[in-house]
Amino acid sequence: MFRDNLVQLRKLSRMTQEDIAEKLGVTRQSVAKWEAGESVPDLDKCRQLADIFGVSLDDLANYEPEDNLGLAVPPRGKHLFGLVTVGDKGQIVIPAKARKLFGISPGDQLVVLGEDGQGIAIVREEHFLALAETVKKLKSER
Repeated sequence: MFRDNLVQLRKLSRMTQEDIAEKLGVTRQSVAKWEAGESVPDLDKCRQLADIFGVSLDDLANYEPEDNLGLAVPPRGKHLFGLVTVGDKGQIVIPAKARKLFGISPGDQLVVLGEDGQGIAIVREEHFLALAETVKKLKSER
C-alpha cells in the first residue's frame, strides 16, 4: 500500500525521486528503497510526504485503490465513498462510511443543492442554515 501510494503520488505530482529526497533532506536512494518496499520512512518523514502531496497520513499509508474504483489517493479532506444507485422514486442510500464520517443518522434533515452541469451536493441542515445566517449578517453589516 504505502510504496504503491508513494510511487503513484510522486508520478501524479510529476516529481522525481531526487525532488522528493531534496524536500525531505534524504538521499535519492532512500526514496528508491521506500518505493521498492525495502524500507519505510520514519513517522516524521511520512507526515512530511503526506504534506508534500496534500493527502492524509492515513491515506498515504493505507489507501487501497481497488476499494475506490481504482482511483489514486484523494486530496486531504476529499472522499470517494463509492457508487450508489438511484431508485425508482429518486432515492439513494448514503454509504455507511459517509454516514459515519459526517454523523448522519436516520431522521436527520439534509439540504440537497445543485448546479447545472456540475452536480449535486448534500449538506446537513444545521450547517447550511448556519452558513446562510452568516451570509445574512455579513450582508446587513455592509
